[in-house]
Amino acid sequence: MSVETKLERGIVVIELKGELDHHAVEQIRDRIEQQLAEHGYRGLVMSFRNIDFMDSSGLGLILGRYRTVSEHGGKMALCEVNPTLRRLFEMSGLLKVIPVYDSEEAAVAAILGA
Repeated sequence: MSVETKLERGIVVIELKGELDHHAVEQIRDRIEQQLAEHGYRGLVMSFRNIDFMDSSGLGLILGRYRTVSEHGGKMALCEVNPTLRRLFEMSGLLKVIPVYDSEEAAVAAILGA
């Protein structure tokens, strides 16, 4: 599992690669929290373009970051979600809470209100 982070127009963008399971979640959570603390909590976009597998701990990671960002007055969006993950997100009710966009650019624009 690898994580790439960048700042796009003031929004923290996280690109996940590999398998998002309980072994990887703690490290990823800490890295995301560090980025949010450094750059403010204005917004967070998580890209799932390169995720091969995700278990329920991944859902916990997403919801936990949503709660953190929301508590600081920021917004969160997900993007580039494959059909398998989209079904998982639908079944878990995640899509009722966090919006999903086709591209990173669309997710950033939505958070910025553009």
